[in-house]
Amino acid sequence: MTTIVPTSEEDPALSVVRFVADLSWADAGPEVAEGHVSRLLVEAQECLIQERWLDLASLILASADVIFSKASEKDLECIYTVICHLVKKPESLDQVHEMAELIATKVAQQPNDKPGLRLKILFNLYNLLENPYSQFFVYMKALNLAVSGKVTEHVVPSFKKMDDFLLEWNLGTKDKRDLFLTVANVLKDNKTSTKESFDYLIKYLETFSGDDALALAEAKEEAVRAVVEFVKSPDMFQGDLLNIPAIAQLEKDSTYAPVYQLLDIFLTMRLNAYLDFETSNSDLLNSHGLVHEDCVGKMRLISLVDLGTHESDQISYSLIKETLQIEDSEVEPWVVKAITAKLLDCRIDQINKVVIVNRCSKRVFGLHEWQSLRLKLAAWRGNIANIMSTIQANKIVDDGTQAVQGLTIR
Repeated sequence: MTTIVPTSEEDPALSVVRFVADLSWADAGPEVAEGHVSRLLVEAQECLIQERWLDLASLILASADVIFSKASEKDLECIYTVICHLVKKPESLDQVHEMAELIATKVAQQPNDKPGLRLKILFNLYNLLENPYSQFFVYMKALNLAVSGKVTEHVVPSFKKMDDFLLEWNLGTKDKRDLFLTVANVLKDNKTSTKESFDYLIKYLETFSGDDALALAEAKEEAVRAVVEFVKSPDMFQGDLLNIPAIAQLEKDSTYAPVYQLLDIFLTMRLNAYLDFETSNSDLLNSHGLVHEDCVGKMRLISLVDLGTHESDQISYSLIKETLQIEDSEVEPWVVKAITAKLLDCRIDQINKVVIVNRCSKRVFGLHEWQSLRLKLAAWRGNIANIMSTIQANKIVDDGTQAVQGLTIR
């Protein structure tokens, strides 16, 4: 037999239970509805008295779908404000997390129904939580909801705080993978965020070490995606992608080896290598949405930069024409394109028909490049030391001269 202890119905949770119950049973008629509403109120009162906060949240959320279909957005926001504040009641962090999981999962179940409001509810819940892992769980639910509900514009601004989030959440490797890949997917369809999407995709791939072949296999599809996005991008020319284990595994893969070969061409070779590859792999390019003409254009820029890296400081027009496979009249426009893309710092000598290179970008920055930089820094350090020695020597001479001039004969 149930004993009802008098509890003020002014309690927000009881008010919400009554509202939700009335809404849920409205179509059944007053005679049927009254009994069910009373039963739910009794259950809610017991939960309040016994401080069974998880059960109380479950009781209200049992009618979550009905609430969203029948209540106004203003009422929904009020209802879920009360529900979300229940996470402040328990002292146990485990119970708080369990409640956060329950609420967030229910809210995210129908992402196409009022997705903007659902996101607002999830972020309100996030702000009420103190446990970092609970915050991370709710944040991930919000990101996935944004993707499914096509309201990613509401979550993109939060990515500016990602470094702070990572410090606060202190995630393990698997959670980092889930986060980076989800963020990459959120940004994927945003044309202004292509580079940011690619960066997060690379962060995801970098969480895989070369020691775990089974885990690496999990990343194959995303590794292929990274290669395709790099090749397709009109403004990405550099990257140490070949040394990332998740991408390097493609080299020996029976299915994806040509994809790795394509990346190798774009990072280490010139236009002729790409043209040879395209002859045998045109279907592969088409299957990944790669346009041959765009690839040729990018490889021409890359090949021009490669000339500046490996040839002398002066590159002849004839060598540029031959390497880029273009006409004489196209040499200078392609050099200008490379300058505009900030790949080359050079000047064009039209009289002598040469391009004088001051600096050019490196496509990869591996061990050889680090060694080269080390030698240059050592040389600069030596030059600065010599200059300082010369200045010091001149200062000593000047001081001596001034001392002599200051002497008087008595």
